[in-house]
Amino acid sequence: MRKIISGGWIYLLIIALIIIGAHFGMKPKGPEPLWLEPWQFDQLLEENQIVEVSILKESKVIVEGKLSGERAFRTYYDLELNPECFPKLKKKEIKILFKEKESGWRALIGLLLSIALIFGFLIFLSRYYRQGGFDWGRSRAKFWTQEMVKTRFLDVAGCEEAKQELQEVVEFLKNPAKFRALGAKIPKGVLLAGPPGTGKTLLARAVAGEAGVPFFSMSGAEFVEMFVGVGAARVRDLFNRAKSQAPSIVFIDEIDAVGRHRGAGLGGGHDEREQTLNQIFIEMDGFDERTNVIVISATNRPDILDPALLRPGRFDRQVIVDVPDIKGRLAILKVHAKEKPLSKEVDLETVAKLTPGFSGADLANILNEAAILAARKDKSEIGREEMEEAIDRVIAGPERKSRVIPQKEKEICAIHEIGHALVAHFTPQADKLHRVSIIPRGMAGGYTKLLPEEDRFLKTKTQLKAELCVLLGGRAAEEQILGEDEISTGAANDLERATKLARKMVIEYGMSEKLGHRTYGKKEGLVFLGKELKEERDYSEEVAQLIDQEVGNLIREAFEKAVDLINRNKDRLKELAFHLLQKETLEKEELEKFFKEDLN
Repeated sequence: MRKIISGGWIYLLIIALIIIGAHFGMKPKGPEPLWLEPWQFDQLLEENQIVEVSILKESKVIVEGKLSGERAFRTYYDLELNPECFPKLKKKEIKILFKEKESGWRALIGLLLSIALIFGFLIFLSRYYRQGGFDWGRSRAKFWTQEMVKTRFLDVAGCEEAKQELQEVVEFLKNPAKFRALGAKIPKGVLLAGPPGTGKTLLARAVAGEAGVPFFSMSGAEFVEMFVGVGAARVRDLFNRAKSQAPSIVFIDEIDAVGRHRGAGLGGGHDEREQTLNQIFIEMDGFDERTNVIVISATNRPDILDPALLRPGRFDRQVIVDVPDIKGRLAILKVHAKEKPLSKEVDLETVAKLTPGFSGADLANILNEAAILAARKDKSEIGREEMEEAIDRVIAGPERKSRVIPQKEKEICAIHEIGHALVAHFTPQADKLHRVSIIPRGMAGGYTKLLPEEDRFLKTKTQLKAELCVLLGGRAAEEQILGEDEISTGAANDLERATKLARKMVIEYGMSEKLGHRTYGKKEGLVFLGKELKEERDYSEEVAQLIDQEVGNLIREAFEKAVDLINRNKDRLKELAFHLLQKETLEKEELEKFFKEDLN
C-alpha cells in the first residue's frame, strides 16, 4: 500500500489544491452586492429604501445591508465621522446587526477535515484495488502451470499438418539452444486461422502440454473495457506475467476482437481497441532472442486483421486449421468415441462419410447427441439408429413428429422430395442418394439427403449444373404431377439456393461464355463490423442485364432437364411417393432396391 500511496501523492496534492482553491474562491449565491457611495447611502436612507444594516464590530467603516427589494448592498461609510447616522437608523426602525469577524481557524479546520476524508477514501480504494476489487489494469488471463496442462498432440486429431507446423514451436521451447546454434529464429507469434470449432484452442493447449511450459489463455474481448487505457494496461500485465514464467505460452483467442484494421473504429485514432492493439505491437517488438515467450492467437476472420499484426517479427507464421477431410473426421470420431460404448453395427468410417464439411466440434456434438438419445431409450450401447438420428439432428434439427400435417400437404411433400431423389438418381454427376424423409425437422417439412462418394475441394461446371438440376427437381415434380396451379411454397429454399449458385457460376466462377473469364462485382464492408455489407457494382447496366440473362438461362436449362427426367419416370415417381407416404422415411438400400426392380 505504501508504494501505491507514495506513487499517488502527486494526485492527492493536486486534489487538495483544487479543494483549497474552490474553498477560498467560493462566492455566495445570487447577484453581486450593489456598491453605494456614501452620499447614495444617505439618499436611500432618507427615501426609506434601506431595511437592514450590518456593521462589523472590528471595523465601523465597511457597512453592509439590504435594500427594500431584498437587494444586498455594500458601502464604505465611516460611522465615526457621521455620528448622526445611528439616530437616523433607530428613528426609522431599521434593523441593525453587529457581526463579528469570521474566524479563519474554523474554515481551515473544516477544510482539513474534508481533505482527510478524501484522503481516507483514496486509501480505502487503494486497499480494495490491491485485493482485486478495482483491479482494472490486471489481465484476466487464465493461468495453467506445466503440471496442470494435460493436453497432448495425441488428443488432437484431424489436423496433422497444423500439428507438424507447431511441433517446431514445441522443440524450441524444449531446446532453444539447438536453434540458436544454427542462427535460426523461432517465430515470435503463431496465428491459428480457420473456421469455428476446428480445434484451434485445443491445439494451443496441446503445444503447452507437449513443451511442458506454463500456459496463459485470454480472449481478445477481455482486453477492452469502457475505461480508457485499461486494455493496454492488461496487455502489459499479461506479458509481464508471461515473461516472469518464461519459457511460457501466451494464447489470445479471437484476436480479431482487438486486431481489426486500425482506423476502422468509431473512435478514430483514440479508439480504446486501437490503443490495446498498439500495446500488443509494442510488447511483441520488445521480445529479444532470450525471451522464451511464444504468442499463439486464434481467429476465424484473418482477412480483417491489421497488416501490421501479421508482418515478420510479430505473427510470423500462419497455420491454417481447416475442417478435416474424411481421414481427419474418422480420427476425430475415434478420439471422441473412446469413452462411449458403441455397438458393433456402428461403423465410424460410414459416419465420417456422412459428415463432409463437419468440424471437430460438430463431430463431438454428434457423438454426444447419440449418447443422449441412447440414454433416453435406456440402452447400454449407442446404436446405428441413434448415430444416424444424431447426424440429422445436427444438420436439420430434431424431428417434429408431434406436428399435425394435413394429408394433402404430406402428399405434396412426398412428391417434392421424391422429385429431388429421382433427379439425383438419374443424373450421373450428382451425389448419391442416402435417405429421403417427410418427417418435419426444424423449419423443413422433409428432406432428401445425398452422400458424396469422396471429399471435393473443386467442382466442375458439369457437377454444378447437376446440383442445380437436383435443387429444382422438387419444383419440377410438383408442377408435372400436381399441375402448375398446385405448386407450393415448399421450394422456396431450393429456389434461393439455386439462384445463388447460378449467380456465383456467372459472376465469380467465370462459367458464362457470353461474359467471359472474369469476375463481376467487388465486395465491400466495414471492417469494424467484421462482415461484408454490400456488393459494389463495377460493371455497366448492360452487363447487369446480361448477368441476369445468363443466370436465368442456367436455371431454365436445369429446370427443363429436371422436367424431362420427371416426365420420363412419372409412374416410378408416383409409386415411390406412395411408398414414402406409408413409411415416412426411405433409406439408401430401399431406394436402390426400388430403382433396380423398377428398371427391370
